[in-house]
Amino acid sequence: MSTQHHVILDTDLGSDVDDAMALAVILGTPSIDLLGVTTVYGDTLLRARLVRRFSSLADRDTPTYAGIGSPRSGREVWWAGIEGSLHHDLERESVSDEPAVEFLTRAVAENPGQIDIVAIGPLTNIAAAIRANDHFAADVRHLWVMGGIFDGGTGIDGTGIEHNFRSDDESAAIVFTSGIPTTVTGLDVTEQLEFEAEQLTRISAGGELGAALDADIRQWWTHWRRERNVPHDPVAVLTLLHPELFEFSEPGRVMISVGGTEAGRSVFLPDPAGSTRITTALDKNHIANRIVDAIVHASAPPSLFRETELT
Repeated sequence: MSTQHHVILDTDLGSDVDDAMALAVILGTPSIDLLGVTTVYGDTLLRARLVRRFSSLADRDTPTYAGIGSPRSGREVWWAGIEGSLHHDLERESVSDEPAVEFLTRAVAENPGQIDIVAIGPLTNIAAAIRANDHFAADVRHLWVMGGIFDGGTGIDGTGIEHNFRSDDESAAIVFTSGIPTTVTGLDVTEQLEFEAEQLTRISAGGELGAALDADIRQWWTHWRRERNVPHDPVAVLTLLHPELFEFSEPGRVMISVGGTEAGRSVFLPDPAGSTRITTALDKNHIANRIVDAIVHASAPPSLFRETELT
């Protein structure tokens, strides 16, 4: 029987479609007890309503909390302009009145050493939680982060600096000096995997949730004028669920450049006393199948969802 994971997802869902895919993977994984979702970066209320919409399509009632919209760094928020445009009447979606950082600190304090946090957006909420509660960092079981570039590559935009860390370099620096046990998966690993028409055909057959993801993915493809996308965030989720499909570094420290033109640049330094490891390789074929299977499974009837697990 699979280990039960008690998880909080922290996400900037609504821009790059990979956040919605990551949520669907979590919803489609019976071994995850999703305690709640917190949103970060930009219009966090809109993002929270989108979380609720996708959750409802999977027949799930996911507690959702709007978080901090403005990065600690003060950097201007990047906004694609298509966020939520395919989802009507989002204002009807119910979002908790409790602020995201309060939920994070409360949930972790009530369950010390039990909660995994999957952080797939800028790390503003996580840094705020660390600053708000002296015991938060010690009480998180493990933090799973999508962010950074660690092989000296140039990344998507040629700068060598990944979006999440660049968007709030100050928060990233706080998180990586906090001592939370952390696994970080960077662009150098996630970009080894792409989703194209074959995978999308399978996703689109996955009920209402699959159809909604299909539409959002196609919109994202149109926005960037290419018929493929990299599932950065689902890959980070899979490092928690299926570590046997990855290779990881020895313990070390992640250093974040703060301020200036290098803001957000990430460097990994091996250190036996460190609390962080980075993902170094992945099994592309098996991981792609795991992502699609979980998304399709998320649309299964609730009775089937409770009674079965992915093989």
